[in-house]
Parts: sequence; C-alpha cells; structure tokens
Amino acid sequence: MDIKLLIKTIRYLTFTQIVAQVCHRLFNPAFRKYPLTQTVSPLRLSSLQDKSPSFDSDSKFFSFLNISDSFQGWNFAGHGPLWTYNLNYMDWLLQEDMTFETGAQWIDRFITDLPDNKAGLDPYPIALRGINWIKFISIHYEAICRDRLRLWNDSLYSQYRLLERKLEYHLLGNHLLEDAYSLFIASVYFRDGKMYRKASELLRQQLDEQILPDGAHYEQSPMYHCILLDRLLDCYNVAYNNPVFEGQAEMTLFLENKASMMLGHLSSIIWSGGEIPLFNDSAVGIALEPRPIFDYAVRLGLEWHARTMKECGYRKYSCVSFEAIVDVGGMTASYQPGHSHADTFNYELRIGGVPFIVDTGISTYNKTSRRQYERSTSAHNAVTVNDRNSSEVWGGFRVGNRADVMISEESHDGIAASHDGFGRSAIHTRRFSIENGGFTVSDKVAGTHDCKNFLHFAPDVEILSITKDSIITNRAVIRFSGADRAEILDGEISTEYNRFKPVKIAVMHFKHEMKYKIEIP
Repeated sequence: MDIKLLIKTIRYLTFTQIVAQVCHRLFNPAFRKYPLTQTVSPLRLSSLQDKSPSFDSDSKFFSFLNISDSFQGWNFAGHGPLWTYNLNYMDWLLQEDMTFETGAQWIDRFITDLPDNKAGLDPYPIALRGINWIKFISIHYEAICRDRLRLWNDSLYSQYRLLERKLEYHLLGNHLLEDAYSLFIASVYFRDGKMYRKASELLRQQLDEQILPDGAHYEQSPMYHCILLDRLLDCYNVAYNNPVFEGQAEMTLFLENKASMMLGHLSSIIWSGGEIPLFNDSAVGIALEPRPIFDYAVRLGLEWHARTMKECGYRKYSCVSFEAIVDVGGMTASYQPGHSHADTFNYELRIGGVPFIVDTGISTYNKTSRRQYERSTSAHNAVTVNDRNSSEVWGGFRVGNRADVMISEESHDGIAASHDGFGRSAIHTRRFSIENGGFTVSDKVAGTHDCKNFLHFAPDVEILSITKDSIITNRAVIRFSGADRAEILDGEISTEYNRFKPVKIAVMHFKHEMKYKIEIP
C-alpha cells in the first residue's frame, strides 16, 4: 500500500469518521432479539411508487445490475458485493407482480436464515430492507395472520435495534442519510418515541449538511440525488399521513422544504428530454427516473420550482440546437468522495436533443481496473497533463489529493474556471461558451506539458474523417486549433451496470493551449 497516498486520503476525513472507522474495525455488535411489547398498526401511505421488477416468480431468478441468477444464499458473492446487497435490500417485494404469498415466503425465509446472514446484517441493507418490509406489511396488513405478523415485527424491530448500534458514522454521506431515513420511518411505524427523537435529530442534521443551498445532494451524483430524493418523499409520505408524535408537524414541514429544494435542483439539472446526466457514479436503471419522481411528488401535493445551480458545481447551457451540462465544481463532500471521479471540467453535450458527447458512465463497483478507469480523467471529456488524473482516485472509492476549482468568469452563455489538480506549475483553465453557431471549449495549461484532450462520442456517432484541424462526424464537425495532432481510439461506455457500448474517442494532443468548436455543418 502507498502510505503517502493513504495519508493524503485520511487527512480529509472528519474526526468523527476516524474514531468511527476504528470502532467499526474493532467492534461489531451482534444481532440480538428484542421482542416487541407494543401493538403495531400499519402505516397509512399514499401513492407509493412500484419498484422495478427484479424477481421472476416463474424462473425463480433474481436480476440486479443486469446480471440474473438463481437464489444461492443471502451471502452469495459470485457477482460482487453490490449484487449481494441488492438481494438483501428486498426492493423486489414491492414490484407490481409480487403476490402476497410469494413475498411472505421470502420474508419467512429471510428470518429463518438471518443468524448466518452476514451481508444482510450490515447497516445499509438493514436500512433499505426495513423500509421495504414496512411498506409490504402496511400494504398487505389485512392478509397477514397474527402469529406471522408478530414474528415479522419482532425480527424487524430487532434489526432496527441493531441498526441503531451500527449507524454508519465511519462512512457518513449517503449511507448515514439512508440510515436516518429508515430509522425515522421505523420510529413512526413502531410508535417508538425514543427512536423517533433520535431519528429526527439525525435526519435534520444530515439533510442540513448534505443538501446544498441550490438543492443538490453534496456527493454530486445525479443518480444518488434521485435515490435520496425518492426516499425523502417516502419520509414525507409517512410523516404527513401518520401524525403520531408531538412536534411531528414541524418535522413534516422541514421534510417538505428539503424535498422541494431537491425537486428544484432535479428540475434544473435534467436534460430537456427528462434524463439525468451521468456524472460521477451515475447509471441508468438504478434510481427512479426523474419523471416518476416528479409524479410521486405531485401526488403527495408538493410544490417546487427550478433552482439556479451554483454550489453543486454544475451548469447547464442551451441554444437553438445545442444543450450542454458542464462540471466546474470541486468535491463538495470532501470527507466522502467515494462516488466522485477525477472529472474536473467534464461535460456532456446534446445536439437536437440527442446525445453527441457523452460520459463514460459506470459499469461496476467492484475494485477492478475497469472501476479505476471509469473514475479516471481520461474516461471523461476532460484534459490530462502528463497522463495524470486531475484528482488522485484509487482503491475503488478513495481519493487522495483532489483538484481545487476557482471560477473566474460566468455569464448566461458560458463560464471559465481553473483548477490545480495537476500541481501549481500546471494550472488548467477551461472556458465553455455556447451560441447558435456551436459549442466552444478553450483550454490552457500553465507551462509546457504533454496534454491530452479527450472527447467521448455517443455510440451512434460515426467518424467520417480527421485532419490536422478538424474531426468530421455524421452529425457535427469539431474544428480545433493549437493541437499538435489528433487521433481516434476505440472505447466503450457504460450507461448501465455490466453493459458496454462501443464508441469512438477523440484524443487531441497539445502542449500549452488549444481550442475546439463543435458545430453543425
């Protein structure tokens, strides 16, 4: 292990994280049974969203991350830890074609197997599964016999008591927020005042910390923004429809305000066609698409308006034919950059509403060379200097030194910013501008270096020709100046986990300064 890189990574952690990391490694609370003494009633829930099908009751196959397999135990790790986690989340209990009896049999089986289920007793799966069980029980309450209901609630309550002892302070970020969401919903379901006070305080604290003033989640992943917004709407749904505790109305209003902020940001960052850009750890098919999220919010009676993007580091520019979303931000969740990439000054571009320049996306969370590549600068529409990444991504989810960004100019049709990710002697400045005639990107790197400018084309883009100053495609022309040479490479992008599409990648080599303009011929 590179000790220097580890030190550069650790120095960004909070004191709370460091202490919790030590405790996490030395202390692993055991699962204990806590039989319920109070009667539990179903939650009143309005307009819940169905989950995407993940279980085929005919073939008995589970399908997560575009990998299908039969059930081989809750700890089965043959497809990586994220696949195992998805199995233990049990989202599939809420898919539209799931019958009560089939779902009930799987809950029974889970409880029977729980003593040997290491993955299922990790805090994150407990948090997500707990919400799904509570929804399933509330939906099918009348069909559940008394003995079975007692068995389920006793196990569920015991799992939540374990979650309380394993809250993910060692990770913070979206993990701790998911813990808080789940604990809050459980506290209302169990009518547990002590749990409610703890969950409410934690949820307030984390939402205030993690939701930026412009409404974005601070980990800067549009996919996780959608995931966490969907769960926030569930919390509001529960709080609004189940007034149980004193002061809950104030908490409900707080959740409503935060949901409106997140809805406003989502309205701002999505493409005109309604999709999210695939910045940082983002992929299609994991989170709900924006439209169902907006529909869910409307059914809950929420109101919001588009918010100007600022703190999140993203900007969107558009004109008659072009629509661009650019990244001019640093890592706002400095102590939790696990879902961040070395993608400073990356962007995506659509022409006529159709993708033209795209992000490489992500295909895996497994700690492989592919994961390392997908987080690297060369996997994005950005510049490398001496083949270095703009931030030191490593270990699947870790970052050492990271680029510090400063915006120098900003207007309605463009922005200019600089970063020091390549060192003080190689400050990189990039300017984006858009106009009816095209989309222009200008780059300048201090000093003289081996610089490479990467462009990842959408799968349907064909390269027709390449010259010393232009790249002609079937949909647009890229005219450049200042580059020593340009080449076209074969590559792959992953808009979904474990699926790849072949694409062409343009690499323009320069020493100090270059400029290119994308225009329709």
